[in-house]
Amino acid sequence: MTMHDRDMWRPSRREVISLGIGAFVVSLPLVRWATRRRLVRRTIPVMGSIAEVAVVHDDELLAQAAIDAAVDRLLWVDRAMSRFDPASDVGRANSLATREPVPIHAETAAVLRAGVQWAAQTGGRFDPCLGSVVELWNVENRRSPPSPSAYLRYADRRLYESLEIGRYKGHDVVRFHEPDLAIDLGGIAKGHAVDLAVTALREAGIQDGLVNAGGDLYALGRAEDGDPWQAGVRSPSDPTALLATLRVSDGALATSGDYEAYFDHDGRRYHHILDPETAAPRRTHSHTITVAADTCMMADAAATAYFGATGEMSRRSFNGRTEIVHMA
Repeated sequence: MTMHDRDMWRPSRREVISLGIGAFVVSLPLVRWATRRRLVRRTIPVMGSIAEVAVVHDDELLAQAAIDAAVDRLLWVDRAMSRFDPASDVGRANSLATREPVPIHAETAAVLRAGVQWAAQTGGRFDPCLGSVVELWNVENRRSPPSPSAYLRYADRRLYESLEIGRYKGHDVVRFHEPDLAIDLGGIAKGHAVDLAVTALREAGIQDGLVNAGGDLYALGRAEDGDPWQAGVRSPSDPTALLATLRVSDGALATSGDYEAYFDHDGRRYHHILDPETAAPRRTHSHTITVAADTCMMADAAATAYFGATGEMSRRSFNGRTEIVHMA
């Protein structure tokens, strides 16, 4: 996948914003090739955002059945990994895992293991165990920051090191060895959900399609005209403008930014991407980052970890399989 244009860009008259969800828009040419290939698409609310699944195929019934399967995967992850649902794997773990092993689904265990691995590889810049801090800041509903005494107790704790993921009586289980630990998979679960949805499309025989859930996108194969999908990264300051366009085929993109959920107070923006070292919104001069990777889960976690990174950190990759393709 390659950067197509780094300058501010708006669609020309020969292009139309066809798929526009969250941080990405995907443009398609108005003139279609002489082919029966058609775009079949559906949008659903899931994981706090709007997701869109699109399939390019000449059989609409097959395309709709494939989209059904992909949507089911998205909704399953939402049910299993939401910290807002007390009956989810994450909700039950946050309520009980300091006292006893809590059984969780294998998929949830896999995401947690990946999250802990990301935490270790990034020196704690990514931590899937900051649920208590996320709830404390609650940036979508606050108008002023909590007192330093309330959040500094969580600073630089590396809480992920106190999460045990194991097996008990034939089930994957989690246990917490620190009472301040609470799971929050907001920086990785949506990417995993997109990957599962793409797997469902492939299992249904789909070679060309796209799953776009807010700031997480996977482009499968090619667009309706046979060219790679073209994804535009929205400007943080102007939702009608694009910072860059990316051509992508069989690859993932994820974008994180300080403009998605935030409040302003005394001249500073307090956004939803917390820095585990300070237990506060990460201080940065950049407003958005886009990462390309083999899987959407990897891109999602990397975009969270690398947001605001400078110097050596901004040039690092995870197993050589993630790449920062845009930062502004």
